[in-house]
Amino acid sequence: MSLFSFNSKGACPACGGRGQIVTELVFMDPVTTLCEACEGKRYSGEALSYRYKGKTIVEILDMSAGEAYEFFEGNKKLRKALGAMLEVGLPYLSLGQPLSTLSGGERQRVKLAKDLDKKGNIYVLDEPTTGLHASDVCRIMELLDSLVDRGNTVIVIEHNLDVMKQADYIIDVGPDGGTAGGEIVFTGTPGEMVEQAQTITAEYLRKSI
Repeated sequence: MSLFSFNSKGACPACGGRGQIVTELVFMDPVTTLCEACEGKRYSGEALSYRYKGKTIVEILDMSAGEAYEFFEGNKKLRKALGAMLEVGLPYLSLGQPLSTLSGGERQRVKLAKDLDKKGNIYVLDEPTTGLHASDVCRIMELLDSLVDRGNTVIVIEHNLDVMKQADYIIDVGPDGGTAGGEIVFTGTPGEMVEQAQTITAEYLRKSI
């Protein structure tokens, strides 16, 4: 398997798996150029010579999770992992996408994808809907509901009103943000918040209903 890793035996010998050649200059900034040996693909010729269903390792890693789910039809193990990526709303991520390019919400959902079939866990999520389209927020809520239905506890730190509406219980921290906050100003169900609470969150929640 190390042959298909650009951090190991599969690395292009010319650039060391970086896909670029860095030329250090004494009195100037380094000059970075595309590796001519691998054309930026980062893999050795031997690694690129192998194909699966006509595709090289580079072409497979360029696939999105959704595309790979169809491509690996018949491989139950891979389909299970890729299906989990689809279930957490990440069909667009490519298989070879670096973690450093993911948002915080995307990283949390990648972690969730590994635990979808587990029970009795406590999950704490920090703003998992950040950067999501409204339709994707609905999908994430379905996912969180399914985790609860399986016997897990889900605690979400969130400002999204649609998420608050579907919560079983809300703990509102305020009365304002930053140094003006830090106190618990309300605890209860979303319905109780709308009816009783006199907080900034409650005010916006009422307007959204």
